[in-house]
Amino acid sequence: MNQEKLVHFVQALVQRPSLSGQERAVAERVRDEMIALGFSAVSTDENGSVVGWIEGAHPGKTILLDAHIDTVGIAPGVPWTQEPHGGRIVDNALYGRGSADMKGALAAMIYAAATMDRTKLHGRVAVSASTLEEVLEGVTLRTIMAHVQPDCVVIGEATNLNLNRGGRGRAEIHLKTIGRPAHSSSPHLGRNAVLDMMAVIAAIETLDLPVDPLMGPAMMALTDIISEPYPGYSVIPSLCRVTYDRRLLPGETAEAVLALITNHPALQHIPLAAKLAAGEHNAYTGPMLRAEKFFPAWVFPADHWFVERALAGLHHTGLQPAVSAYRFCTNGTYSAGIAGVPTVGFGPAKESDAHVVDERLLLADLFAAAQGYQAIIAATLGR
Repeated sequence: MNQEKLVHFVQALVQRPSLSGQERAVAERVRDEMIALGFSAVSTDENGSVVGWIEGAHPGKTILLDAHIDTVGIAPGVPWTQEPHGGRIVDNALYGRGSADMKGALAAMIYAAATMDRTKLHGRVAVSASTLEEVLEGVTLRTIMAHVQPDCVVIGEATNLNLNRGGRGRAEIHLKTIGRPAHSSSPHLGRNAVLDMMAVIAAIETLDLPVDPLMGPAMMALTDIISEPYPGYSVIPSLCRVTYDRRLLPGETAEAVLALITNHPALQHIPLAAKLAAGEHNAYTGPMLRAEKFFPAWVFPADHWFVERALAGLHHTGLQPAVSAYRFCTNGTYSAGIAGVPTVGFGPAKESDAHVVDERLLLADLFAAAQGYQAIIAATLGR
């Protein structure tokens, strides 16, 4: 594997901004690199995701390695010490938005697959550069998997070079209190929807959320609040809306998650509506993708065949990975949580490196991840 070319490829990806729905430049660069590296076939689907194939010499399973190419934006107010899209290397770390989340992992997957000895592969390798993951986890991977039909999936999100056999899910919940307007000089004649929502928020803080021994506690975080009318001029607000980000554990359903709120004894006297948010986002290729924002958690047992093979392969490279689970939501919510296809997570960087100022990726971790992907492929498709 040419490590210098691998680094230059990551830099090229970081230097191309790729907000969700604006990934075209990165997708085209990925396609060009796959072709130059001799992938057996390369295609771009209707959502703009790019899939490259490496065909083994013998029949066998299909393994899919997936990494998303969209990134979050650059938050205002906190300056970066490095140019966010510069791809500069400082002290053996590559800086820039998407370096850790997760253009570095994608580049490592592509170079790992391209440099496999195809005469020893029993099956085929697919590498997908998926779109829109930051806003609709797993939705574009559904289209990829319908085409690829993988027997197993590797998610390249950050694991700090450990192996993850599960991951939390995510739900976006909208709550609305319905009051009654009145002049603010006579508030007793109305019903203040904001005051009702304050009681709802206080009750939610007391919820007894479940805990998983592998993934830790479920979480519920308030992310926004707004009242109507806004601005309010001499009027008691008649509506108040809040959004919660709910992190899910295996087995949780949408119905149970909402019922935990609406059935709270302290809230039975409050006019409260609860529902899941709906997401709508345009792919850069044109289609509008829609999905209810409930992305289930997933987990596979430690003795599952794919977990064991992936772990054995990583051990063969000299890595000593811990076996754990993602705390955040990934495309694994579809591959494992909905489709039920054996899935593991393995990638460079830490979860805490995502979405931060001065996002960076250590070059040593990039190279180790590439070796790790080679090892997982060999352990799954080799003999």
